[in-house]
Amino acid sequence: MPSLREKFPVIHDIIAEANKIILGKDAQIRLALACLLARGHLLIEDLPGIGKTTLAHTLARLLGLRFSRIQFTSDMLPADIIGISIFERERGDFRFLPGALFTQVLLADEINSATPKTQSALLEAMEEKHVTVEGRTRPLPDPFFVIATQNPSTQIGTFPLPESQLDRFLMRIEIGYPDREAERTLLENGGRRAHPDEINADFSLLQLEKIQRSVSKVHVAPALLDYVQNLVDLTRNHTSFMYGLSPRAALGLLAVARAWAFIAGREMVLPEDVQAVFPSIAAHRLRLTNSGEYARQDDIGTLIRSLPVV
Repeated sequence: MPSLREKFPVIHDIIAEANKIILGKDAQIRLALACLLARGHLLIEDLPGIGKTTLAHTLARLLGLRFSRIQFTSDMLPADIIGISIFERERGDFRFLPGALFTQVLLADEINSATPKTQSALLEAMEEKHVTVEGRTRPLPDPFFVIATQNPSTQIGTFPLPESQLDRFLMRIEIGYPDREAERTLLENGGRRAHPDEINADFSLLQLEKIQRSVSKVHVAPALLDYVQNLVDLTRNHTSFMYGLSPRAALGLLAVARAWAFIAGREMVLPEDVQAVFPSIAAHRLRLTNSGEYARQDDIGTLIRSLPVV
């Protein structure tokens, strides 16, 4: 019987192509892909110039989905995202002109440069997969993913995302500086590398749907569920955090762990899969008691090490 790796070689083709664009960041590419295979929205946070937008553009291109990009700014209005209705004199009626939101992959670039009012325009779309405009509900395409980038909150001209908005993102990842070898390659090539528009995107919507169905069927043993529950309970009772993870976060953790195992070519989830994705699920949902700031990846790593695998 063929393994998952043999059934779906396209997954590793996608990772290989992405690695041509984002040099030396294989783990981040796999995390981002796992998020989308788990049907979640992705937030990429890091300093300017690290490659956040490039990674988002690359993933959208490789998945072969229709996408739009919005550059968020402080003067942007919700209608700039959702769309507006205009009066047509010939028809004597209003016609809705859909905004960039009506796409399969929305690249929300520097989302925290917009005001909270504009940020909130995405809340209904990300949760319900539709928007309500002038009393009418308008469905969004299926699938619908938001891949957002944001600069650290310490940067000038940023507005912090409200907790309700952060919770809509299944995962938050950081890219970080390139390692010495990857940066040397960039320097030697004068910054020239493959562009997302130049990569091979031999992927269809039917393939994506088939893979997502297969991801949801990756086996989870009762003992693994115990481990997930113990990990979530630990966040709820740990004195370092103001509050713990919600049931929705626990469901998301399990979905991404399935996707991570699938990418590795396994048909069952291991504790290592949960540990690999847990920081990206938890860090933007947990606030530290002593400072009120969101947890760092190191804080989550310490939490994981404190819980034995039963």
